[in-house]
Amino acid sequence: MSDYMYDIEYYGTVDIGTPPQSLRLDFDTGSADLWFASTQCKFCGAKQIKFDASKSSTFKPINRTFEITYGDKSKSSGTLGTDVVRFGDLTIENQIVELASEESKDFQSGTIDGLVGLAFGPLASVKGIKTPLENLLDKGVLAEPIFGVFLGKGSEGGGGEFIFGGYDKERFSGELHSVPVDKTKGYWAVNVDRASIGDQTVANNLEAIVDTGTTLVIFPPAIASTIATRYNATDNGDGTYTIPCDVSGFPSLQFTFKDKTFEVPTESLVYYNDKGKCMAAFSYSDLPFAILGDIFLKDNYVVFDFGKPEVRIAAIKK
Repeated sequence: MSDYMYDIEYYGTVDIGTPPQSLRLDFDTGSADLWFASTQCKFCGAKQIKFDASKSSTFKPINRTFEITYGDKSKSSGTLGTDVVRFGDLTIENQIVELASEESKDFQSGTIDGLVGLAFGPLASVKGIKTPLENLLDKGVLAEPIFGVFLGKGSEGGGGEFIFGGYDKERFSGELHSVPVDKTKGYWAVNVDRASIGDQTVANNLEAIVDTGTTLVIFPPAIASTIATRYNATDNGDGTYTIPCDVSGFPSLQFTFKDKTFEVPTESLVYYNDKGKCMAAFSYSDLPFAILGDIFLKDNYVVFDFGKPEVRIAAIKK
């Protein structure tokens, strides 16, 4: 996996079609669609690699369309088809793929060519199709119905890895802690029994999703405001906060699942430092749940089990 700029997003190479065309796709546990820029795209980025369906002998068009809008209001739309999809040593035959004919400016100006959605079926923008996750499970191509996620910090070399069918024990310390997942709405949704800063509780029984496709840790506004006050952060009016660049005197941001606590350590509270003006690693949105994004995942190894379903968490080995 590669990470972009200030660990904004993590992407890997996925081969589509026959012969394979290599695309850079964001592996996203917060969505369920597999889509990418195509040569039929009228509004796509100039630097994006675009899939050419006419050059794939295994591509079959489907007379259906898709349109997906994400939590940050970015969007993509286009047509459907089936083709061979390969990532790592995995091959999925006859996978539904979505060929973008239009993208919002967020995607046009970015580094990725599309997304691999690794959430559950109810979240798919097109109903009645099998997602990549469902096909991996149904076709029995994995040793276990799990994938382990490690996201590296740019300050420590960046990169990362998704291991499908297993996980890397060398990446974390201690034992993995199991947390039940509610997949009713398609998300990897968990219950955070307690969110806290030091001894101060900022939320109890907080619904949250574990999302590799979101950069920061995001809270409902009232909770975010409490956290910002504790860290002397100021609201920028756009969902983000400016935080003191020196946070060494502050306690960590902690999340407790049952009897086990995991943290975003103090040094991770500053997302980036732009010439002495620092952006906080937490933000807010009007969504009815919190999002444990890459900021959380960079300090905590997560195994996603889509058989049970559950997530298993352990602190990253320092």
